[in-house]
Amino acid sequence: MQPWGRKLAAALLTACMWIGVLGGSQLAASAQAQIAFTPCGESNEFACGHVTVPLDPSGATPGTITLALQRHRASVGEARSAIIALAGGPGQPALPFAEQFAELLGPIAATRDLIVFDQRGIGLSAPLSCHAFERPDLYHSYGALIEACGDQLGPDRAFYTTADTVADIEAIRQAGGYEKLVLYGTSYGTKVAEEYAQEYPEHVEALILDSVVPPNGPDTLEQSTFAAVPRVLSQMCAYRACAGVTADPVADLARVVREMARAPLRGHVFNGEGKAHTVSVTSNDLVGLLLAGDFSTLLRAEFLTSISAAARGDNAPLARLLEAAESGESEAEDFDNPLYYATTCEEQDFPFNRASSPSVRLAEAKAAAKALPASVLGPFTAANALALSDISGCAYWPYTTPAPALDDAPLPNVPTLILSGADDLRTPTANAREVAAEIPDAHLLVVPYTGHSVLSDEPTACAREAMLALFAAKSVKPCSAAPPPESLRPPPLPPLRLSSLSPVSGYGGRPGRTLRAFALTLADFGRQFAFKLAGVASSELTLPTLRVGGLRGGWAEYANGAFSFDDYSYVPGVTLSGTLRLETGDLQIAGASAAHGTLRRNPHGQYVGRLAGRNIQFDPTTASAAIVEDDAAASSISGPGGAAARELAGVLERLLRP
Repeated sequence: MQPWGRKLAAALLTACMWIGVLGGSQLAASAQAQIAFTPCGESNEFACGHVTVPLDPSGATPGTITLALQRHRASVGEARSAIIALAGGPGQPALPFAEQFAELLGPIAATRDLIVFDQRGIGLSAPLSCHAFERPDLYHSYGALIEACGDQLGPDRAFYTTADTVADIEAIRQAGGYEKLVLYGTSYGTKVAEEYAQEYPEHVEALILDSVVPPNGPDTLEQSTFAAVPRVLSQMCAYRACAGVTADPVADLARVVREMARAPLRGHVFNGEGKAHTVSVTSNDLVGLLLAGDFSTLLRAEFLTSISAAARGDNAPLARLLEAAESGESEAEDFDNPLYYATTCEEQDFPFNRASSPSVRLAEAKAAAKALPASVLGPFTAANALALSDISGCAYWPYTTPAPALDDAPLPNVPTLILSGADDLRTPTANAREVAAEIPDAHLLVVPYTGHSVLSDEPTACAREAMLALFAAKSVKPCSAAPPPESLRPPPLPPLRLSSLSPVSGYGGRPGRTLRAFALTLADFGRQFAFKLAGVASSELTLPTLRVGGLRGGWAEYANGAFSFDDYSYVPGVTLSGTLRLETGDLQIAGASAAHGTLRRNPHGQYVGRLAGRNIQFDPTTASAAIVEDDAAASSISGPGGAAARELAGVLERLLRP
């Protein structure tokens, strides 16, 4: 994946994209015979330890790597088996998520130890580093940077594949004295779990595979992702969820992509100071937004509306959505870029000859992408597939090994739960079905209205209940069908003029239309702040001061416990100015098209006042679509600024949903 898409995936992640093996006798001699655990800082739940493993599991190349791990002891008895929890990536450490793993896995850890470790080259397990990533400005292209990084890592760069991690897991099993392992993996972690199960089937008690990458995956041109786009967009419009927005979201997307083939779409975006600037949106940006929606129902719902608006000639919503997504983009500080490329480039079988020059490799890959049937990628193109892939970087990787052979080893028929989010585009359900077909008694659970990383993001307890049923030897029940949650329903199309709006019931003419615009403007303000709050999680702010621009002009701000508006506009010709607090607030409505006046918010969430000389008493929540959802604004917010963001999200929720 290109840097933009990969960085965004890392920022929003619980888990990210994806990503021979030696028998146990040599590992037993190399790994320490027992793990010496000591308390982990102030934690009473986990103990910390280390296992030293060979750099090269075959022993042909000297050297060792020390793996950092944490153990959560079984609460019942002396565990003879352990759960190995595997993070996504490659490049994402697992130790920071140890407590989250323990919470997700819950009762199944009662009779088993839980082991969490940073895979080799990541976090506290001898992390890889390259000067090239520290000074990217020194390189004329991203390919040159990747080539320099590979050279700086030297020949040892070949020992950071999934097969090497599989050997490390076996070393941990032996050093810990466990007979069996339960392997729980998300995204790339599923690939690690599958390869361990193929190599050491006799030591596998069970598999929990969440958001699946097949053993020979991922496909280097992400064909399954592109193939899933029409299905995911269409199913979001089930139950008339898109009524009034679009009758065919796939056709809208295709039309916009065709227009972008001629030139990027351009739209005016207003910043937090109300100043306009132009934002260009390309079809590659659309792919990035679709993938970002795997972690944000709010973003994906907004995407449907923005695409529909762009298909009708209004580019401003799409331009603003792109800027909102990019403003929250930040790569986790502990994500290891060198490890990502060491694993990805060495392990994926790209459609080029590794012995060729970088320019020839790029040409070979381009030809392979162009040879794909249009139906596989539509409405996107071969150029989008190349841009999403890691080909532009890995074509410059200094290879010293041949392309990997196809892994056709069978998967053991052990108790297996395979979880797939129905709306997941990173690891679509087609991947899960492929793996389930290789394990005769596997349980495949497709969870509706869920994107990537099912256990942590599902809106119900369906997947968690299935996991508990598996380990209780009970039947795994499918998730019940239901209308989509409010957060997945796209907001209405932004009006292009006040006259297109119907008046609010009880208020005719311009005052009634102005009240409708007022409600829609508050709803828009709430959604924009929800996007902003997601970015607060990665900041060090304890009391956030946030600003957003209006769709058609002006700005809104949160500071000192109040929301302030300065000519904030969502409907052309209608502006809001003033201040809102939980208890009260005054908003002045103005603009060339509006019925002018002032509305005061009372403690019951109603607005009272006068518009164009007419008395008003109005509840805006009865006249607009969903304003802001807890899951979009608060429940998943974590990080240094997470507490402040959750508190502010609660204020926003109470303000807009009295």
